[in-house]
Amino acid sequence: MPIATIEWIGGIDGKIKIIDQTLLPDELKYVFCNDLKEIYHAIKTLMVRGAPAIGIAAAMGTVLGIGKKKSKDFEEFMKDLKETTSYLASSRPTAVNLFWGLKRMEDTALKNSHKPVEEIKNILLDEAKIILEEDKEICRKIGENGQSLIKKGDSVLTHCNAGGLATGYFGTALALIFAATEKGKTVHVYADETRPLLQGSRLTAWELKNAGIDVTLICDNMAAHTMREKKVDCVIVGADRIAANGDAANKIGTYGLSIAAKAHGIPFYVAAPASTFDLSLASGKEIPIEERDPEEVTHIQGKRIAPESIKVYNPAFDVTPAENIKAIITENGIINDPTTEKVRSVILRFQE
Repeated sequence: MPIATIEWIGGIDGKIKIIDQTLLPDELKYVFCNDLKEIYHAIKTLMVRGAPAIGIAAAMGTVLGIGKKKSKDFEEFMKDLKETTSYLASSRPTAVNLFWGLKRMEDTALKNSHKPVEEIKNILLDEAKIILEEDKEICRKIGENGQSLIKKGDSVLTHCNAGGLATGYFGTALALIFAATEKGKTVHVYADETRPLLQGSRLTAWELKNAGIDVTLICDNMAAHTMREKKVDCVIVGADRIAANGDAANKIGTYGLSIAAKAHGIPFYVAAPASTFDLSLASGKEIPIEERDPEEVTHIQGKRIAPESIKVYNPAFDVTPAENIKAIITENGIINDPTTEKVRSVILRFQE
């Protein structure tokens, strides 16, 4: 089973315990974030990563930011809170769960504005813990809803890491595989290495191997050939932000996989919680795409693999159009052949 990715340790003056995912698979190391700058650094440098896990980290980071503040009244407290959430919001631009988690903390504070400031702090800590527990249940439901799409003996191709390391526990894309395995289905997984940071080879392959699931690692540029050789029954990926029409942003390289899958008649599935949907964006064209440090491309584990001073383009994500997606699996249900109407119907099902 997956291991805990993120936890809160202690009371209002406590700390966040995370796995430093930059060290995997060589070393499984837990680190503690004791203040706001440390959790910001952890999010920015991908020590903690994956849209749902970032949302949890943002909520817990909010508590770190306001826990030791000596606000005299609610007005001053909200100013401190806004400064904290604005700072955390600047860490990464694409994964909408980050902003969802921060807004939820702000809304919780506003709902309790009539209470003493110290009590509100503890309420926010409880809310952050609730978000973590909810995520665990949501991932379970995603797995249960989507495992029927996997048949016994299927080979699944996945990209980047959307397992327990990217969430509070069970994963999104990998939740389908874990749930199918629990149902007694034998499943084989092809894991794309996922350049430039190798989340597939370092994280997904590590998670699946530890879970006893048959996994084969391939380079990203081997995926289309593997599909043509009829070794892939479906593609399952996660998402960092999904627009109202079903266009989905995920780790760079996902869009190309969707094109290859469509060309070979292979169903392409996206697994994500409702919190990953951004219904304020009509399409994926409006999703902001993070560009990261050129050294992620020019170096591997600190070793230069490209000429000095070479120009680098390093987008962290791309957008897969809804027309390439056979279904989006959420905790609310499955959105087949996603459209704006279908997305709203499923995502807002328990909100209206």
